[in-house]
Amino acid sequence: MASSGEDGRQFPRPPQEFTDREDRTVTMDAYDGEAEPLVSMYTDFDADSRSQGVPPRKEPAIREWVEGLLADGLNVVVTHDGASVGHAVLMPVGDGSAELAIFVHPDYQSAGIGTRLIEVLLGYGQEEGVEHVWLAVSQRNHVAMRVYRSVGFETRLREHVEIEMERDL
Repeated sequence: MASSGEDGRQFPRPPQEFTDREDRTVTMDAYDGEAEPLVSMYTDFDADSRSQGVPPRKEPAIREWVEGLLADGLNVVVTHDGASVGHAVLMPVGDGSAELAIFVHPDYQSAGIGTRLIEVLLGYGQEEGVEHVWLAVSQRNHVAMRVYRSVGFETRLREHVEIEMERDL
């Protein structure tokens, strides 16, 4: 089942199964389980996979950060062969708005998972009553900006290093 945003776009709701460009079948589902599978995934991230200070570098900080996301956010996790390989979250910021954050394990990047994960997360957000989503992205991250635009995000304002993007649901 799908929801449609202000622009009429249909977003799939979790759970979803998806075959990426590497012919791996992954599952995307709403998640409110234990932190451990995500902590495990994030400890594999190298310096190039971190942006704006997240995910944190050390395991205790990663665990605390993940527990906060699970406690307060709407989370969708991607799994492949029993392991978490992607995670996206909408963190409520008040009056129907939420901030989006997305992370895909380095071994699974550039395979179409991130775009599909955002779509499934937006469908979940619509289902849960989120009306507006925003995010911050580095001006140098042209790949991410292209993905965000492909799902309807528009540039809101430019800062020194980051661009904020937003869309209504």
